[in-house]
Amino acid sequence: MTERKPIYSLSISGRLTLEMHSLNNEGGEGNQTMTRVVTLVDTTGDVHKVNAISGDMFKHIQAEHFYLLARERELPLCVGCQTFRSDRILGDTDFLKTLPDKDEDTIDALLKHCALDDMEGTLIARGARSIPRKSVAEFSWVVGLPDKVRTESYFHVRYASERGGPAEERAEQPIFHRPASSGIYASVATFELARIGFNDISQAYAIDDEERQRRYQAFLESVLYTYIEPNGAMRGTQNPHMLAFEGVVTVSHAVLPAPTVSPLAEDYREQVKQIVGALDDAGRLTVHEFSNMAEFAAIMQDILKETRPYRLFQEKGG
Repeated sequence: MTERKPIYSLSISGRLTLEMHSLNNEGGEGNQTMTRVVTLVDTTGDVHKVNAISGDMFKHIQAEHFYLLARERELPLCVGCQTFRSDRILGDTDFLKTLPDKDEDTIDALLKHCALDDMEGTLIARGARSIPRKSVAEFSWVVGLPDKVRTESYFHVRYASERGGPAEERAEQPIFHRPASSGIYASVATFELARIGFNDISQAYAIDDEERQRRYQAFLESVLYTYIEPNGAMRGTQNPHMLAFEGVVTVSHAVLPAPTVSPLAEDYREQVKQIVGALDDAGRLTVHEFSNMAEFAAIMQDILKETRPYRLFQEKGG
């Protein structure tokens, strides 16, 4: 069997084309659902208002995919994460009752106890103690390219009058307006795979290599599924059309960052390749270009089959 190549970090820079979606709204005003809009400033100083999907949304999508895989593969989960509760480890009262006195021992116990808290991060806040576990995953805002995103509002009613209830109830059903956005979106994500199971306080691993590999496999699959099936608001009737996905996956096989450049720049792929050339002349960084979702899926599957998470301080040449 071929030795798996270690991965220190992996980054994705890409452009997603989403049609007729409403994944991340800000709330409502009267009978109008408000879509999320952010402000961008381009390289010439011009200001643009564009539709956007928050990084929190994509992080939640990825975490949910990981949760489902962890349940299926019997990875360890704390009581809170067993039902995908938002408070995670804070929902595990038995764990909190037995917290070690030292913070580094607490993080060790957390890493062994729950794969989801290991990968997605958490904050153990009890009394005067506040012990953070930084996430392995980092997602940027997914922002529309200026002049390449449009949002329209569409008229809806709950039901036709001839099929409704009594006349008084029908009169109380308000009309409402829903937004739907279409366009090309810039997405950047970075994953610090060497940190799987790593205690940032003690600077040592709390779990063995076999368990790290199991979490690594489930995590990379969850990243792939995040782009194949982006969850979010109003998917019951406005599940987005995934029209295109193009970009680069950069992989670091040593203690080097996997470079990213925002896809807001037209030449982002060329810039990534040039950065890799400037940083590395020993094959420690690789770039995989893809022009559609099928190619992206194939790249991620090859990485899954051929790699393992880097082990800090114990790799030759690391």
